[in-house]
Amino acid sequence: MTGGGPAPAVAVWVDGAVVDVATASVSAFDHGLTVGDGVFETLRVYDGTPFALRRHLERLATSAAGLGLQVPDPAVVTGAIHDVVAAAGLADARLRVTLTGGPAPLGSGRGSAGSTLVVAVAVLEPFPPTADVVVVPWPRNERGALSGLKTTSYAENVVALARAAAAGAGEAIFGNTVGRLCEGTGTNVFVGVGGRLLTPPLSSGCLAGVTRAVVLEVVEVEEVDLPLGALAEADEAFLTSTTREVQPIGLVDGDPLPAAPGPLTAAAAAAFADLLRRDLDP
Repeated sequence: MTGGGPAPAVAVWVDGAVVDVATASVSAFDHGLTVGDGVFETLRVYDGTPFALRRHLERLATSAAGLGLQVPDPAVVTGAIHDVVAAAGLADARLRVTLTGGPAPLGSGRGSAGSTLVVAVAVLEPFPPTADVVVVPWPRNERGALSGLKTTSYAENVVALARAAAAGAGEAIFGNTVGRLCEGTGTNVFVGVGGRLLTPPLSSGCLAGVTRAVVLEVVEVEEVDLPLGALAEADEAFLTSTTREVQPIGLVDGDPLPAAPGPLTAAAAAAFADLLRRDLDP
C-alpha cells in the first residue's frame, strides 16, 4: 500500500490548454461527475516519456466507443499529454487521461455540449516490493455492459479496495459471476503452478491491461480459465499494472504463498524491465 495520502496533481490540461492546478475545474453538471459516464487511462512516465502511449490511446478509443462517447482525436490527446508532462517537469510521474460525456441535464441522458477531456500529471508514489491481497465476495460481471472497458464507474473498486485496506492488504481480487478468477481493482493477476505461468483470459471479464499484454509478449504465458481458489493454491503469483509494473504477491487472505517472488515472477519482471530499457512505446 502507498502511504502519506494522495499525491496532488502538479500539472493539468482541461479542454484545450494547461490550466492552473488550483483553479482547474469542470462543470458541476458534467456527466462524468453526476453518473460516472466516462473513460480513462493511466500512464506511467519514465524519464519524461509516457510508456506504451500508442497502446493506451488505442484502449482509450476502444473504451470510449464502448460507451458511445465521441472518440477523441489522438493528436489532440497526444499533444495534451506532452504539454502537461513538460509543464510538470517531472522525470518520472503518474499521468491520467479522462474523457467524460461532458455537461448534461441531471439524469442518465447525455447532453449536447460535447465531451470533456482532462489530462493530469502527479508525482508517482512507489508501491512496496510485494503485495498482500484479499479475495472479495463481490463478483465482476463478465457479461455486463461495461465488461472490458476502462470506465470512470469505479465505485465497486473503491469499496473492494477499502475492504482490502481494512485487512492490511494492498489489493482486492475479484472472481466473476461463475466463480472464476478475474482481476484486481486496478490490476491483472498471474499465477505460477508447476512451472507454468497462467493468467485469466479476457473472457473472464478482466480488463485488457497494457502491462498484461506486454508481459504476454515477453514471456511464455497461458491464458487459462481458472477457479477463484487457484490464486491461494499457486506456487507463486504476481500483479501487473501500469504503476505497479510486475509486483509479486506475498499473502493471499493472510496466508503466504510459497515464494514471493518465485522464479516465474522474477523472469517476468526481468523481461519487462529489459523491454523498458529498449522501447518505451512497444
